Amino acid sequence: MTTGSTWTIAPAPVGSPEALDLLRAYLVDVADRYHRLHEGRDSTPEEIEEALADAPSDHLAPPTGIFLVGRHGGVAAACAGLSVLDATTVTLTRVFVRPDRRGTGGGARLMEAVETAARDLGAERIVLDTRLDLVEARALYGRHGYAEVPAFSGGRYAEVWYAKDLRPV
Repeated sequence: MTTGSTWTIAPAPVGSPEALDLLRAYLVDVADRYHRLHEGRDSTPEEIEEALADAPSDHLAPPTGIFLVGRHGGVAAACAGLSVLDATTVTLTRVFVRPDRRGTGGGARLMEAVETAARDLGAERIVLDTRLDLVEARALYGRHGYAEVPAFSGGRYAEVWYAKDLRPV
């Protein structure tokens, strides 16, 4: 568990009500941004529920991964997931801080906890893909030592790829 200011980050069951609430909020945030940029509209509740069903987060549970929940002042307000890719690499996904809690240090605390959890999973490297329009997330990754790398995955929303080496220098 990692703490800082009024943030506490700890593993949580990915199927718990608070985890599902955070995952839904994450999806609304990224889907609305996508639809506003490309279609001039917000996502519909039906699209969100369909996306949740089409891309479940079961892989973010032991033994194939871990789901972290950040609490700010005791309220679930952030999340991140790690999925084991191979013996030394994990994939970072579902990184989210509620908009009303951004700027309070939660992103930094979340990234610290992600690295600790990745090492606990035996990882020497964290990789991720994201969209170009998710500028806050991309800035967070850059501030925490992630570097852009060549594409290593495909998918409709993969536009930029990052990696961070966790091995001591």
